Parts: sequence; C-alpha cells; structure tokens
Amino acid sequence: MISIYKIKPAFQKLLQPLLRGLHKVGITANQITIAAVILSIGMGWSFLYYRDFPFLILIIPIGYLIRMALNALDGMMATQYNMKSDLGEILNELGDVVSDAAIIFPLIILPEIHPVVIILFGVLAILNEYAGILGKVIGGERRYEGPMGKSDRALAIGIFCLIFYFWSDVTEYGNWYFSILTGLTALSTFIRIRKSLK
Repeated sequence: MISIYKIKPAFQKLLQPLLRGLHKVGITANQITIAAVILSIGMGWSFLYYRDFPFLILIIPIGYLIRMALNALDGMMATQYNMKSDLGEILNELGDVVSDAAIIFPLIILPEIHPVVIILFGVLAILNEYAGILGKVIGGERRYEGPMGKSDRALAIGIFCLIFYFWSDVTEYGNWYFSILTGLTALSTFIRIRKSLK
C-alpha cells in the first residue's frame, strides 16, 4: 500500500549530519521525543489564534516538517547510539498519540467543516496508532502500513493548511477532504490489524 513512510530511509540519510551534531552536544533520544510533543502542542495551540494572526496557519505545514524530522531523529538516535529503553518506547508511542490529538482536534474551528468530521478523523488517527502498537503485542513487530499512517496524515493536513493560507475558500471542500482522510485512516487501521493477525 502506498505510503510516504516508505521514503523514511532516504529521509534518515539526509538527517545524519544533524544527528551527529545533536549527539555531540549531548542531546538524547528521549529529549528529542519530548521536544516533538511540545512542538505539536504548540502547533495546535497556535492554530487556535489564526483568525487574529493568519500567518499562524503556516505553523501547521512548517511545524509538521520539523516534527517529522524530530520523529525520525529520536529513533535514529536510539538505534545508532544505544539509547533504546522502555521509557523511550513509552514516550514515543504516547507522544505520537498526544501529538496527533494536539494538532488535529483544533482544526474543528475551520469554517465550513463540520466538527464531527474532524473529531472522527482525530479518533481514528489515534486508533490507527493503537493498531500499530497491537502489531508488536501480537506479532512482535510494530505496524506502520498506510495508506494514511502518521506521516501521510501529516502531509495531508500540512497541504490542506498551506492551501487554506492562500485560498480560504478551500474549506468549502473540507468535509469531503477530511472524510476521505478518515476513510483512508480506517483502511490503514484495518490493514495493520490484518497484518498483525497474519
């Protein structure tokens, strides 16, 4: 199934110089994970004020790029510098759920889009991450399949907000757009559960 998660190895290669620099100054994998969560909460909180400060809409696409880099860096740091721990795994999994909730649910203030559509999308995004974790519980392997995994959702939301900044009428199509994302997230969850059971 198509997912931008498949480009992760190439993305990680680009981040290697930054990884080495962070390690040299004593940054740990868990610190990077916590930074990603704080960034996500800041993104969602800032978006709530976009009506007064329209430039805050751009916090979402820009912030997502940074968050995706941080999410890649914490795993790379843990793997390459022997920082894996039970606490790190807990922070990573809980951090992803908190981050998704912090960014998705504030989107209910977007005009023309029914709040229930956003809420359903957010709930299914959380369930999607939970389904990925269940893969490790059942089959010993964390599941990341798309077509609407964490990275795909980040791209989809980031693109929507970028378009919204330049063309506010895009929200007239928001119910359809986020309903499609919700359906794809549900499909992704189903695929992860099926792969886990196999």
